[in-house]
Amino acid sequence: MSKILDVKNLTVKVNSGKKELKIIDDISLSLNSGETVGIIGESGCGKSITALSILRLLEPNIKITDGIIEIENTNVRKLSAKELRKICGKKVGMVFQEPMTALNPVFNIEQQMLAPMKTHLKIPKHELHNRCIKLLQQVGIKEPEAVLKSYPHQLSGGMRQRIVIAMAISCSPSLLIADEPTTALDVTIQLQILRIIKNLVQQNRMSLLIISHDIGVISTLAEEIIVMYAGEIIEQDNKENIIKNAQHPYSKKLINAALELQNGCKELTIVEGSVPRPHENIIGCKFAPRCEFCTEKCLNEKPPTILKSNGTGRIKCWKYIKHDTVLQVMNGMMMAT
Repeated sequence: MSKILDVKNLTVKVNSGKKELKIIDDISLSLNSGETVGIIGESGCGKSITALSILRLLEPNIKITDGIIEIENTNVRKLSAKELRKICGKKVGMVFQEPMTALNPVFNIEQQMLAPMKTHLKIPKHELHNRCIKLLQQVGIKEPEAVLKSYPHQLSGGMRQRIVIAMAISCSPSLLIADEPTTALDVTIQLQILRIIKNLVQQNRMSLLIISHDIGVISTLAEEIIVMYAGEIIEQDNKENIIKNAQHPYSKKLINAALELQNGCKELTIVEGSVPRPHENIIGCKFAPRCEFCTEKCLNEKPPTILKSNGTGRIKCWKYIKHDTVLQVMNGMMMAT
């Protein structure tokens, strides 16, 4: 199985004006062909920054300072802006949280759909219109001709999100990145969008990196789940193990609270406190100030990432580290030290 995305030891910093602050801290993740991986965590955990870093779509004051990002064995960090544009759209499609940020208000939908196809695909001009029609039909738009002539402000939020998805898959990418694709939509439309993404990924045999704070969204689409906290990956495992048997104290509380909400429980699990800000100087585990199992070691020493006892995942927590065995993740691989 070929590797589509390989991120190793990614570190990202933001320039606050006074100094650089670390917002993504030495994370590694990968996707093979056809795999679906979800990233979950509270707002401010670094999920979206991770996604934007993959295609170097960061604000000028945010910079990747370390690590390797490879898309189909191409090191993205070494590419020029022109070379990067050849990958965006062709090899990787992106669905943004707010569709209006991806759509230009002064061009109609057809003009915007044609732009990436003209850049990346060798298709006769007379066939491009038909491809636009087919793509809109694939995402459940019943009157594609009328929609193509429309402008973004004339369409509903759900319709705009469908169009952004159609644009993201228009050049048949190997990888689709969806960053909170249902956040601004009502529940009924959310389910429709999730079905569309799931069907398109299966039909086109794409890999999918889905980002959400909603475990329902993640569990619908992802086979593997990554839990992020304060710019770090604190737990990763297959979907069943994370939902039924999450081990990190933060993962447990996050999953339990979400499931209780879904099941209509009157009393929900509460994670006291909030995600630490980048300027807060936390020496040890970043979750320690909120953790009921916190020890002196947790406060003063940063935990390494270790292989979970089930052999299928990894976790970053002193609670599960034995004195006689420490398995650290180095360069994205489990290595005994």
